[in-house]
Amino acid sequence: MNPEENNSLKRYLETKKKIVDDALDRFLPEEDCYPPVIFKAIRYSVFAGGKRIRPILCLAAAEAAGNKSAATSVLPVACALELIHTYSLIHDDLPAMDDDDCRRGRATSHKMFGENIAILAGDALLTEAFHLMARRDLMENASPQKLLDVIGEITEAAGYCGMVGGQVVDIQSEGKPVDAETLHYIHTRKTGALILASVRSGALLSGAGREELEALSRYGSNIGLVFQIADDILNVEGDSAFMGKSTGSDASRGKITFPALIGIEASREKAGEIVEKALAEIEKFDRRADPLRMLARYIVERKS
Repeated sequence: MNPEENNSLKRYLETKKKIVDDALDRFLPEEDCYPPVIFKAIRYSVFAGGKRIRPILCLAAAEAAGNKSAATSVLPVACALELIHTYSLIHDDLPAMDDDDCRRGRATSHKMFGENIAILAGDALLTEAFHLMARRDLMENASPQKLLDVIGEITEAAGYCGMVGGQVVDIQSEGKPVDAETLHYIHTRKTGALILASVRSGALLSGAGREELEALSRYGSNIGLVFQIADDILNVEGDSAFMGKSTGSDASRGKITFPALIGIEASREKAGEIVEKALAEIEKFDRRADPLRMLARYIVERKS
């Protein structure tokens, strides 16, 4: 991105992140609610400094579809997506999964609160995400049918057809030779499914037409894949101090990644090609889709 675009995106991300953070703070119970340990654990992970890419993509897609009040009308769904993402990180870090001690520059949930509370915190966040979307007082302006459709899509993205299924195949593939088709399956489900659902949710709730929705869906599918490719690259050559987590863990666990399969340079080229495909899908959208364009470039160029 050029300096002007970079500054524009920085302002956009800061503005939207504050909107999402403020809403999450309102929606989640305070730490002194009983039993306090679970609410402390929930807030510890939710407010650990995440970039809020999924909720911001939801808001940006709503804006691209012409929703001028996206920052309020789809906000509960955007926040629900972040709760699901946070739950997945808590569970990914557990000793039975990736066994990570550090996340976003500080101790992981199970290191702070113990494995039992970390598991329950993740369970609570996943459950609360659907409670949040089902609250009519927060979603009173949404069509019940559209809201039901969105909840169905997010459920699929989070479950065995999405994140869970991708994680299962990822675990089973550790230390084994894996082909490109299996790697594509893992990446498009473990990471890509929720990113695609984030884009589609914002568009669906904002009344996107069939052609608009299809174009935004193809955009979301592409950036979901490139997000994980960028993560794969960062795990090899990223700065662990800047990223707030260890690097090199994929190779040490024998995980199959794009750099492991095709090499770093080929992975960069692949990511660049996919970003261009994503941008081509939303070429016919007007300037309201500029945040989506900038986000696509940011995802492939990010350093953390």
